Amino acid sequence: MKMFGVLALGALVAAAAPGAPAAAQDRRSDQEAARKGRMQGQLLPLRVIEARVVPSMIKRGAQYIGFDFDSATAVYTLKFLRNGNVIWVDVDGRSGQVMSRAGG
Repeated sequence: MKMFGVLALGALVAAAAPGAPAAAQDRRSDQEAARKGRMQGQLLPLRVIEARVVPSMIKRGAQYIGFDFDSATAVYTLKFLRNGNVIWVDVDGRSGQVMSRAGG
């Protein structure tokens, strides 16, 4: 039975591997889009967005753990951890306005 578990885990890892280069490429294109948007004055710098959101979340007892950027929607998703729960805060990259919060 242990051998089956090992084989199943190996199959899952192998199945996930082909998607990894595509995900990395998507991340690079999102990063490039964010850079271009900042350079053209269409997007706020991440540091400005973090300065608006992170302090209020820290006051609520959350720890900032990172962000994602979606170039298709120009939305930064800031991620926080509080009491073992992840909180996602979506922020409009153009205006800096918090759009939604989920989790936590």
